[in-house]
Amino acid sequence: MAKVSISLDAELVVEVMVLAGIGSPQDAIEAVVRDYIARGHRTEARTELKDQNLREIDLKPQEPQG
Repeated sequence: MAKVSISLDAELVVEVMVLAGIGSPQDAIEAVVRDYIARGHRTEARTELKDQNLREIDLKPQEPQG
């Protein structure tokens, strides 16, 4: 797997380490990134289901109103 090196503010990294209870800066940041990606996937799944339901409603013939 390819690796990327970046510079981060040390205070941010320490805060992530404390909040996550992880002793390694590398592991702490990886955990944050993985959590962010997982949240994105969950959001996509929820909105996809909602969009699909709305499409199904739009496809049903509507009764005349009036």
